[in-house]
Amino acid sequence: METTRKNLGTATLVAALLAGACLVSTPARADVAAGEAMFKAKCAMCHGADGKGKEAMKTRDLASADVQKMSDADLSGMITNGKGKMPAYKTLTPDQVKDLVAFIRSLKK
Repeated sequence: METTRKNLGTATLVAALLAGACLVSTPARADVAAGEAMFKAKCAMCHGADGKGKEAMKTRDLASADVQKMSDADLSGMITNGKGKMPAYKTLTPDQVKDLVAFIRSLKK
């Protein structure tokens, strides 16, 4: 009887640890392909399909050194809050913003 109780206690502890491990989320990885699709839908109209910017709109080349040297936090903030004539995209989830930043990083010259 005592052995059964110990085994049951051990099995319960193991099950609780496994359940806890499943609840801990792993950090989301940026998805460049999802970022590219989001870019085409939200950003390409002003920044161009290739991210090089549009002279008529005076938008920046996202592959340029000055954009690429910005931190991910700065780029995320600009996407979320807007800057100058660029509108804020507050409806994007943090993962969508990460994906956009990953796509912008992929444009590096």
